[in-house]
Amino acid sequence: MNQSAVTTTPVSDGVRQALEISLRGVQELLPQDEWVKKLARSEATGQPLRIKLGLDPTAPDIHIGHTVVLNKMRQLQDLGHQVIFLIGDFTSLIGDPSGRNSTRPPLTPEQIKVNAETYYKQASMVLDPAKTEIRYNSEWSEPLGASGMIQLASRYTVARMMERDDFHKRFTTGQSIAVHEFLYPLMQGYDSVALKSDLELGGTDQKFNLLMGRHLQQEYGQEPQCVLTMPLLVGLDGVDKMSKSKNNYIGIAEDANTMFAKVLSISDTLMWDWFTLLSFQSLAEIAALKAEVAGGRNPKDAKVMLAKEITTRFHSAAAADAAEQDFINRSKGGVPDEIPEVSLSGAPLGIGALLKQANLAPSGSEANRLIDGGGVRVDGGVVSDKGLKLAAGTYVVQVGKRKFARVTLA
Repeated sequence: MNQSAVTTTPVSDGVRQALEISLRGVQELLPQDEWVKKLARSEATGQPLRIKLGLDPTAPDIHIGHTVVLNKMRQLQDLGHQVIFLIGDFTSLIGDPSGRNSTRPPLTPEQIKVNAETYYKQASMVLDPAKTEIRYNSEWSEPLGASGMIQLASRYTVARMMERDDFHKRFTTGQSIAVHEFLYPLMQGYDSVALKSDLELGGTDQKFNLLMGRHLQQEYGQEPQCVLTMPLLVGLDGVDKMSKSKNNYIGIAEDANTMFAKVLSISDTLMWDWFTLLSFQSLAEIAALKAEVAGGRNPKDAKVMLAKEITTRFHSAAAADAAEQDFINRSKGGVPDEIPEVSLSGAPLGIGALLKQANLAPSGSEANRLIDGGGVRVDGGVVSDKGLKLAAGTYVVQVGKRKFARVTLA
């Protein structure tokens, strides 16, 4: 974690606590000393700081990877600051090129409208809706018009735009970059000008765009915002960032039983990163739990705690209890007391290869057939994705009604 230089500004206990909360789990907070000064000014004047998070409605649902930044927003909201949930209905028309090696197809206005309808409703499962300002960037972006867009574009150079990592890689490898893609970071930065934000949050892949906001605020005579980036949540496969396209996600609208079982499917190692980024337990509580596991406590106990916390947040405590019981019934009901122990290497390992190597399926094609028929379970959860990759950890794998193995994957 890179938290920028440690502040030398004298701070009160309240500001020190606010800074500690701000830094929990973050990748970078830039510039940290400026953020401390903003916190101190807010404490002295009673004026809340304006905290901005923008999301483009590129899909109809939010997964728990998106909630990493939403959790941070809620923490800052609970400190009394004004959070702004910005829906990028205008920027979605351009298409965010961040982290892409090709031009992202822009969405149609109809697609954006449909997706945006669910975004705030789902975000409200984390944020306090009564204390959240919801905005759409078409409010100020559309009135800019052609002349305003030209004036905005004059505030930044092509040379600096090409310093951006994804643009640079595409240019040097001969891949096309459409001119309209340069507009995206400009428009996202202009959002910060329009909202007069004090702090903007985003994933690590958004750093260039967030710093653009600082630059443009200075260009327009405003005090520049600070930038806080959160790590990208690694998905269920333990390899790639959580993504619907990679089918390694947990949607926050999924049913409680599925959500609970999916959390239990992650590796023991990944679990601790999820605790830091997703749990509302204090860092001290998480450290104590980790020490207990290191001392011999079953790591599954900790994973169950995490699964219940996440399921409770998006459903209810009763639903989480019921999901736990459902998981117990499914995972223990037909599992013999003694099952073969299998050790495999090569994590992350595809489910088909795992079934074959653990002698639970005679071939990869037969493994795929079993998965298609719903006959494969991992830790009690039915496997429906033939592309599933399992990270390092120990799993109870079941094929049909009678084949079992406790597979330790390294």
